[in-house]
Amino acid sequence: MTAMTDPPAPTAMHRSSPLAQLPIEFIGSFPDPLVRLETPLPEIAFLGRSNVGKSSLLNALVGRRKLARVSASPGKTTLLNVFRLPTLYLIDLPGYGYARASHSDRAGFASLIKGVLTRRTTLTGVVWLLDIRHLPSKEDREYGGLLAERGIPLLVALTKSDKLNRGARGERLRELAKALEVPEAQFELTSSSTGLGIAELGESVLAATATEAR
Repeated sequence: MTAMTDPPAPTAMHRSSPLAQLPIEFIGSFPDPLVRLETPLPEIAFLGRSNVGKSSLLNALVGRRKLARVSASPGKTTLLNVFRLPTLYLIDLPGYGYARASHSDRAGFASLIKGVLTRRTTLTGVVWLLDIRHLPSKEDREYGGLLAERGIPLLVALTKSDKLNRGARGERLRELAKALEVPEAQFELTSSSTGLGIAELGESVLAATATEAR
């Protein structure tokens, strides 16, 4: 497989992610939550609703404009999309809560996501994306419960944070931390448009996988 060499996507106002300086390969798309990856490395899964901006954030995080597909229609990721960097894997999970998907499709997405979160023993941590403009939905709370039961390292990335002013961001972060019973220190304000929090998120991912490697 050939490492992707797209030029890093610049951020408008903030530092770029350290992951943007690293080579990255697309390993494949898989329907099995327990698929074995050939080389054992720390794994970080990205979880979020179908319209939360997950593809845009992943692209900003690794500095490639088209690594993860961005579409005006949510629900495009239907399998586990796996990307390899030198020291870790990024696993792009299907988005949940896509209202236009059929009942069987939604059930299939949920089964795949829950299989990864509850049964994938090689999983190192989860980046959970939430739109800062909205309070947790019923599905958000359900996945929050699964994450709490598993006890896996968690970082909550609040997407689209540029849509709120500084004061409103802090207030909403505190509301979400209380509602989800997740410490405020595990939240990161992010924006794929301005680059807010992208470098910090990349640093946190690398730190988590470095700890796992030791």
